Amino acid sequence: MLNIINTQNLKGDILGGVTAAIVSLPLALAFGVASGAGAEAGLYGAIIIGFFAAMFGGTPTLISEPTGPMTVIMAAVVTTMIAKYPENGLAMAFTVVMIAGLTQIVFGLLRLGKYITLMPYSVISGFMSGIGCILIIMQLAPALGAEAVSGGVTAALFALPATVAQINWVEATMAVLTLALIFFTPKRIKQWVPPQLIALLVISIASVMFFSDVDINRIGQIDVKLPAVVMPTFTAEMFQTMVLDGIVLGMLGCIDSMLTSVIADNLTRSEHKSDKELIGQGVGNLFSGLFGGLPGAGATMGTVVNIQTGARTALSGLIRVGVLVVAVFGASGLISAIPIAVLAGIAIKVGIDILDWSFIKRAHKVSKQTSMIMYAVLLLTVFVDLVVAVGIGVFIANIITIEKLSHSQAKNIRAISDVDGRLPLNRDQQKLLNQANGLVLYFYLSGTMIFGVSKALSRELSSLGEHAVVIIDLSDVSYLDDTIALTIENLIKDAKNLDKHILMLVRTKETKQKLMRMGFENLLDDADFVADRTEALTLANRRISADQAYAIDI
Repeated sequence: MLNIINTQNLKGDILGGVTAAIVSLPLALAFGVASGAGAEAGLYGAIIIGFFAAMFGGTPTLISEPTGPMTVIMAAVVTTMIAKYPENGLAMAFTVVMIAGLTQIVFGLLRLGKYITLMPYSVISGFMSGIGCILIIMQLAPALGAEAVSGGVTAALFALPATVAQINWVEATMAVLTLALIFFTPKRIKQWVPPQLIALLVISIASVMFFSDVDINRIGQIDVKLPAVVMPTFTAEMFQTMVLDGIVLGMLGCIDSMLTSVIADNLTRSEHKSDKELIGQGVGNLFSGLFGGLPGAGATMGTVVNIQTGARTALSGLIRVGVLVVAVFGASGLISAIPIAVLAGIAIKVGIDILDWSFIKRAHKVSKQTSMIMYAVLLLTVFVDLVVAVGIGVFIANIITIEKLSHSQAKNIRAISDVDGRLPLNRDQQKLLNQANGLVLYFYLSGTMIFGVSKALSRELSSLGEHAVVIIDLSDVSYLDDTIALTIENLIKDAKNLDKHILMLVRTKETKQKLMRMGFENLLDDADFVADRTEALTLANRRISADQAYAIDI
């Protein structure tokens, strides 16, 4: 649904939009060059994604544009596609961006927004830090004025001695000065002008004034005009790879945007619409790929600046787009003189910021398991693959969590035949249990019963012994996993084979209906289901008495 643009906060939205545009310009150029798609691709991405995300998104103050994590994945896609298909490779890379957009739209339509960030923090920290490392490593060559290395992170690290040997000291000095300006610009100046823009302007002007006769790698003339449509391009050989890359890019954009939306919520004391935001991001990426732009997501830096300067509605995002359009089309000639080393310095700073320093600094104080997961995901992200890293990280983290939860919940499983104080029975109920003289096995479960508890449950179930009646008390169970229900079903079958009576103590119709749907209706009658502990124990004693009377008659 299209967002309604209002002017209730006009002054704040104008200030926020203009400031966000000033922050966006150098980053868009840096990411465009870093991706291998060209500076204009970064500019188109910043404009197109920003426009559609503001019009259709669910976070009014979110600034959407090319980001460091998305650029890292896009750079790998561009390199792979162009290497295999020099003529159509770039068009295929932009097709991957369209697939990413479609993936995000599907996630939004399926209402999966609230689940996107439901992964362990150690995994998020690890892959974000890994992406930061990749961005830093891949920008070392352009920062030093050396020839760019293809083949990914490993190739770049192996080529590092050769890169250092080719160093251009003028360009390396520019990169160092860029980083110095970004790091050490006084806070009072940062409040008014982004340090990235200061570095971009100051060092670019200095390079033209003092090093015009020196061979420096510059952006060069960029073809800034109304973008042409890039038709989706596939090959049978690369179809599966392209779809997988698109899904990965879309997932990363979802995570990046949702995390930034949460930050925006905290700053504005509001609540974003996650599914609507995913659709907005998806539409933005779909059109960005269609018109030759980089993929993007919600950008933390731009969003925070936007909010802190007064923005409160989606109008700020549209104003930012307008300012970028005017700046880009009016100053394309000046952009061509920007040294690549300056943009590399800006990108390296982004990589440094992406690293999760807060977690890295205190990793030694956190549990060993959490730290190992984080570092494992980081290394796998850098040297293997993002999908593999996240998949393995989530799997291991969930297994550890399930093991810990299962160990804790196993304490809530008790099989008792006489009163020993561990059952939640009142005095009358305790008398009824003792009255059975050990012939009633009271099986008590409580809390969340997940599949990891099934082993402990099976161990307790082995104590059927000489009991005549088994009471299974589920009245305090807040969640019953299907695996646990099937384990209970096996208990009932074993008990029936031994001619035991079974009573199921459940308090809600929903629980009873779930058990009946799973096949309990073939094992138990309605009379075997009770809703009260006193009723269950009274009925158990009656059945014992009936059995004893029957035995005497025989």
